[in-house]
Amino acid sequence: MHRGGMNVDDMIGDRGLLEVESLPFWTGPIKVWPLEGGLSNRNFGVQQADGQRFAVRLGQDRPEHGIMRFNEQAAAKAAARAGISPKIYYMAPGVMVSRLLPGRSLQADEVQRPENLLRIAALLRRCHTSMGAFLQGPILAFWVFQVIRSYGITLTKTGSSLGDQLSWLMETNDLLESRAGPVDVVLCHNDLTAGNIFDDGARLWLLDWDYAGFNTPLFDLANLSVNNGFYPPEEAALLQAYYGRDLQEDERETFTVLKCAALLRTVLASAVDELSSQPSVDHRHKKADFIARLEQALAGLN
Repeated sequence: MHRGGMNVDDMIGDRGLLEVESLPFWTGPIKVWPLEGGLSNRNFGVQQADGQRFAVRLGQDRPEHGIMRFNEQAAAKAAARAGISPKIYYMAPGVMVSRLLPGRSLQADEVQRPENLLRIAALLRRCHTSMGAFLQGPILAFWVFQVIRSYGITLTKTGSSLGDQLSWLMETNDLLESRAGPVDVVLCHNDLTAGNIFDDGARLWLLDWDYAGFNTPLFDLANLSVNNGFYPPEEAALLQAYYGRDLQEDERETFTVLKCAALLRTVLASAVDELSSQPSVDHRHKKADFIARLEQALAGLN
């Protein structure tokens, strides 16, 4: 869609630049540029005249995905205090200004490397064991089976290209939940894509707390595996690095159950996005790919 020679994405970007420039945090002239990434938000780099560089994150609530910005900001603040995420300088509703890190996000094939699995496992242990002490105020839970159930209700009401598959997917969700068993509950990231793991050249950081909430650590590990195309050797190395021991049989089953749930969630999230997203995003192909992966993972359950 174009208006006056400018497409909608450009107009949204221009509004974002104006919003960033108008923030009361700045102490003088600034240079602003868009940053890559951010499916549920817009990100900008900013440099002040004194050379200080910041990252600005703009985003509204997205209830259809369970993204609430008060929750994201509470988790990001706790992560910054725990030294897991960059320092935060300013917050307002839908706005967050933090330190702009040097370096770059990892790629999926880099996440799979043994040396990086060790670093990521240590970072996740730190997340799961230390962030709770720095958390202030209310924060959401992220129980993946309820997230899936909510997506299913939305798709039942609005319709989707999943058609008759939706009933099977929701029945599968109920079955998986019944097999999840008892779990530990800690503050988790819940969106461990490669793009949310940042390497500054000396250490790793976790970025983007849109889906943060209380959950089981095994979901973060399962989600990391699913999002980055792990095979059994990478999974075994990750779990050994995280726990420092072999998993018990019930823990291995819960991990497999949560891998299936992570795949199922991606299928339904893509179907929800398909209802309103840009046509350039191939949600149909993504759904088909993840359904095939889900069927393969389900076959691994006893």
